[in-house]
Amino acid sequence: MMDKHAREERRREQREGVRALEASGVLDELYAAIDAGSVQLEGKDGLIQQMIKSGLERGLQAELTEHVGYEKGDPDADVFPNSRNGTYPKTVATSVGDVDLDIPRDRDGTFTPMLVPKGSRRLGGLDDMIISLYAGGMTVRDIEHHLVSTIGTEISRETISKITDEVLDEVLAWQQRPLEAFYPVIYLDAIIVKVRDGAHVRNKAAHIAVGVDMDGIKHVLGIWLQATEGAKFWAGVCAQLANRGVQDVLIVCCDGLTGFPEAIEATWPQATVQTCVVHLIRQAMRFVNYKARKPVATALKSVYEAADEAAARAALEAFAASELGKENPNTVRVFADAWDRFTPFLAFPPMLRRVIYTTNAIESLNYQLRKVTKNRGHFPSDDAVVKLLWLAICNIEDKRARDRAKERGLPKGSKRKAEPRLVEGQVVTNWKRALAQLALAYPDRIQPYL
Repeated sequence: MMDKHAREERRREQREGVRALEASGVLDELYAAIDAGSVQLEGKDGLIQQMIKSGLERGLQAELTEHVGYEKGDPDADVFPNSRNGTYPKTVATSVGDVDLDIPRDRDGTFTPMLVPKGSRRLGGLDDMIISLYAGGMTVRDIEHHLVSTIGTEISRETISKITDEVLDEVLAWQQRPLEAFYPVIYLDAIIVKVRDGAHVRNKAAHIAVGVDMDGIKHVLGIWLQATEGAKFWAGVCAQLANRGVQDVLIVCCDGLTGFPEAIEATWPQATVQTCVVHLIRQAMRFVNYKARKPVATALKSVYEAADEAAARAALEAFAASELGKENPNTVRVFADAWDRFTPFLAFPPMLRRVIYTTNAIESLNYQLRKVTKNRGHFPSDDAVVKLLWLAICNIEDKRARDRAKERGLPKGSKRKAEPRLVEGQVVTNWKRALAQLALAYPDRIQPYL
């Protein structure tokens, strides 16, 4: 799979080449023929297919010329030990449909073409298209039908599956890549997917970690699959991150899973574990009467927006003594039980609180990934889950990068439609100020990395 930077560079070179041809006037007659309807661009035997056919056959003839040592039609061909030996037909699948080629061959049978290798029935552009469709959420069956109905190319589901499996080496390298020694903030969360396990389909948790580096840039650190989201497995995830180079973390934001803080502190003893306030509010509102939800939510604001821990404690006690608090003892109990893990962010100024009080930075990623995974009833294996999630992250970020590129250079006052980076490469808002506040709170630990 071509690197996205290489793809962008290739597209840029191709655009420049087309502009040069247009400026020279070479394409004027062709454009006139297209406008007149005498030349068909797409479809079977259309101009695009014929140009691909001509270009490939010309390249193959050039390869054979280099192999046998003489040009086609050379009167001195008899003096060379090897010679041309006609052609044989071969159909290859491309991104614009099937193309019938005449593959040249030599008398000795030693010619091995590089442009269309022996045994190959597809050109690279088609593989990129299949991987892109798969990353967009289409199933193997959907892709098979899409290729037949749009470009008339029949590719079996087994072949499509093998094409998408080609990225597994890249996924493995990504999962094992070295990481930064220090991340000020790491977010941990999981989404549930259905995976076939023997004769049964079971729910499994895809654990995802997102780290914020010293420049304020967010990175997806890895994806791990396990039968359930448990503190024991999260401890293994943290240990793996440490083995890949993460020596220290200032703040780890996570949900209120039992045993989660202890699992994190087993790897990074000095880390501050912050329970996601949004998760905590959801849990606290679980048994609240529908009519009382809005008043309770309003009353809880005085707790999690308090100036410090003492003010938050006083606000919670005031709520517990009120009529709403007496009617909803579970809400008070949820905050009281999670108090030690809920209050760390209250020690920071508002700028830093917005960075660490919730795992929404990873929740937005999970929302986009669920849109991709919901098209599948279940996945055949754990590798298939990780493969699709990784491709989906790459695909989503590529789309946003293209949108941002289109809007680059627009006036500052104009309304931009492109969405910001989802996670990978996104810069935390006002990060410099937040980092300065972290440096004041953790001077000994953050100074070596500044």
